Amino acid sequence: MRTKKPPMYKVLLHNDDYTTREFVVWVLQTVFHKNETDAIAVMSHVHNNGVGVAGVYTFEVAETKVTKTMHLAKAQQFPLQLSIEPTD
Repeated sequence: MRTKKPPMYKVLLHNDDYTTREFVVWVLQTVFHKNETDAIAVMSHVHNNGVGVAGVYTFEVAETKVTKTMHLAKAQQFPLQLSIEPTD
């Protein structure tokens, strides 16, 4: 009997005019465990396109990463916004 894989969700970062690029790269490295090159690539994509994928996770993991990131952003007084959407 096979175990059904759980549905996966994208964590999306949304661009704003106030959150620094350095903070976004730091969050991507710290919370989303991206290496520096990948973090810079995601940050640049978000900056140029308005939104980008920080990672794909189960709902619970995605929700935890969004909550942690929002707390870190709030502590630095950044209005960084994230959202979660199904991969399908």
